[in-house]
Parts: sequence; C-alpha cells; structure tokens
Amino acid sequence: MKPRKIPMRMCVGCREMKPKKELLRVVRTSEGEVLIDLTGKKSGRGAYICPSGECLARARKQRQLERAFECQVDAATYESLAASVRAAEEAAP
Repeated sequence: MKPRKIPMRMCVGCREMKPKKELLRVVRTSEGEVLIDLTGKKSGRGAYICPSGECLARARKQRQLERAFECQVDAATYESLAASVRAAEEAAP
C-alpha cells in the first residue's frame, strides 16, 4: 500500500513549507471579510501561518497577509489571530 501524500503549505511569516495540519488558515471570503478558518474548509482565498508569535509578528510587519489577500487586514483580525496563536502555543507541550 502506498503511503498517503501529506499536503504542504507555505507559512506567510517564515516562508517555510510545512504540513497543512500544523498551520493556521486565514481566509478572505468573497465578501472581502478576513477570518480565521479553524476548520480549514471555508470557501475563499486562503493563507497559512505557523502557530507561533514570531511568524505572526513577521507576517504583520512585512504585510504578508495584505499581499496574499490583496486587501487591507484590520487590527481586530490580527488580534484574534494572535489569540489563536497564543492558544495553540499553550496547547503544545
């Protein structure tokens, strides 16, 4: 039996390829709304980021989410993303 291929995605912060399941997905919906996609199944343009504060800070400083979505990302979205990153960091052993 052939092993299943693991889908890889690039983090917008550190620009490293990592397994999709290890990353957080941020999505821009067709209405232009930018949300955190915890299920990974929402429709829209997706971007991935590592669940680490360093990657989030780098992505925010370099405006990588704005580039990926070609629109402005408001501070509230970054705050909710930071909360998700903190929760993921605390959950990791």
